[in-house]
Amino acid sequence: MSDAGELSGRVALVTGGSAGIGRAICLKLARLGAAVAVMARRESAVVKVVSEIEAEGGKGLAVVCDVTDYAAVTAAVDRVVVELGVPYILVNNAGIDVVRMFVDTDEALWRRLVDVNYIGFLAVTHAVAPKMIEKKSGLMINIGSDAGRVGNPGDVVYCGTKAAMMATSKALAREFARYGIRVNCVAPGPIRDTELLDAFYEGEMGEKMANMVPLRRLGTPEDVADVVGFFASEDARYLTGQILSVDGGLTMIS
Repeated sequence: MSDAGELSGRVALVTGGSAGIGRAICLKLARLGAAVAVMARRESAVVKVVSEIEAEGGKGLAVVCDVTDYAAVTAAVDRVVVELGVPYILVNNAGIDVVRMFVDTDEALWRRLVDVNYIGFLAVTHAVAPKMIEKKSGLMINIGSDAGRVGNPGDVVYCGTKAAMMATSKALAREFARYGIRVNCVAPGPIRDTELLDAFYEGEMGEKMANMVPLRRLGTPEDVADVVGFFASEDARYLTGQILSVDGGLTMIS
């Protein structure tokens, strides 16, 4: 891999690792030397990311799992421990969004968004935490969203799930600090080249959004992955309970 091997000997588990931001995070951590368990629902996409990691000389493990299935999550985490070791780094990235005005949503959509974005995050964290506690070390990096800070019309429930994740991250940071486990959160702003938002940011809408950002461009998955890499490094050893926006300055003017 091309980056320095600062994470050599470490194991990372990344949920939602098959595309977009998750894929970029997997590649970044692998380039830093970590063995990366790539978790997502689509087997072909997971295998493809693992193949990319291995093609660059890294070590990856394909883990097909739906984070809303707690039994499957616990089995998947146990498999990671057996095949790679206890994760030192957990990145909770799995998430979905449906942009729709609140009055046009229904209970099924609310539950789906909450199940994937929040309950799934809790499930994976709950499965990994005891293993980190036993090791008296670990790092959790949760991928929130600036939407959970400022609120977006047409995205009400998604905003709520991300706000919940970010608040929970702070509570976990306080609870787990005694075990040597750090918990931080990355809050992306408008990011292109992701399955979640590609259609939304196409054409004129993308140009309009880019012009609203002080740095005058949309972010990339790599912009987010590089911040995750920082949180995973020793340079961030005294940081916990932090939420770092990766948004080109957009929240400064929101």
